[in-house]
Amino acid sequence: MSELYAARRTRLRDRVAGAGNAAALISRPANVRYLTGCAPPGAALLLLPADEVLLCGTPLSGDPAEGRPADDVRVSVLPTRGGDPVVAGADLAATAGADSLAVEEHHLTVTRHRALSQVAPRLRLTDLACAVEGQRLVKDDDEIACLRIAAEIADQALGELLESILVGRTERHLALELERRLVDHGADGPAFPTSVATGPNAGRPGHLPTDRRVEEGDFLSVCLGANYRGYRCEIGRTFVIGTTPSDWQIELYDLVFAAQRAGREALAPGVECREVDRVTRHVLDAAGYGERLGAWTGHGVGLEIDEDPQLSPAAMGKLDACVPVTVEPGVHIPGRGGVRIDDTLVVRPEADGGPELLTITTKELLAL
Repeated sequence: MSELYAARRTRLRDRVAGAGNAAALISRPANVRYLTGCAPPGAALLLLPADEVLLCGTPLSGDPAEGRPADDVRVSVLPTRGGDPVVAGADLAATAGADSLAVEEHHLTVTRHRALSQVAPRLRLTDLACAVEGQRLVKDDDEIACLRIAAEIADQALGELLESILVGRTERHLALELERRLVDHGADGPAFPTSVATGPNAGRPGHLPTDRRVEEGDFLSVCLGANYRGYRCEIGRTFVIGTTPSDWQIELYDLVFAAQRAGREALAPGVECREVDRVTRHVLDAAGYGERLGAWTGHGVGLEIDEDPQLSPAAMGKLDACVPVTVEPGVHIPGRGGVRIDDTLVVRPEADGGPELLTITTKELLAL
């Protein structure tokens, strides 16, 4: 793996040098991990022409969730506890003789940026912009393998929950159980706060679990994801509790399922991101639910749960092969509940079988 991280850093270093910068300082945690295999809290990576230093405010903890630094990356722990690795990185670049430093301005606070200028006043600061995020967009085989395992873990956790008794248990209890099961099956932790929504809460995007208890006849919508070696996937499903689904539940579920299927089938290299959103949204809009949709119907995943590309009406750009995305339409009817269906897929050309579905838990409307 060290060779893989080294190749990523070389690619970035070439881009930095091509823009006329002597060094680069990476501070966004996901970007640090992408380039080094490790992301301790607050760490920063300094890339110099002949050196690369991971600056940490405290000693590495050995926590698997933080990852392990590549063998060829020099780790430097700041002597002063509570020191700022970003500021220390600028100071080190100036000491090494660099005359310019590219930084991730979109991640730095104004206070931090000022501190860089003060510690190294002769260092010309330029904006690295989203150069690392651009590299991260298309995933390599190792990254996709981690996403597959994360999806398998999420599927396992959800499948086990569906086999248990649900009536009478609270949303909060079910969410905690799902997160425990994720860890039991090998995840570093949840990819994001698990959402469990029942009855009138079902289908609400980003719903935070409450003490509402599951009742017979409820819609139950669940959205969870596993974090495996830093890579995060997402799955969302909706079920009916304890009885045969009613006509309105079947109708709404079939509609959201049709929208989600349209979005999944539209995924292909070269397709505009907003086109995937359009075909997904059109199904629900034609049925009168367009205004109940959120700002997007899917997004990229990887070292962060919400990455580019965004699948939205205003999205720019086209999909590439080997880009993992979610397709996650949903409808929530206030006072009644709703449906969300969410999968993680990898964009593949038709010659390779089309989009690769990573989350495989059934999308049949089950009565649990």
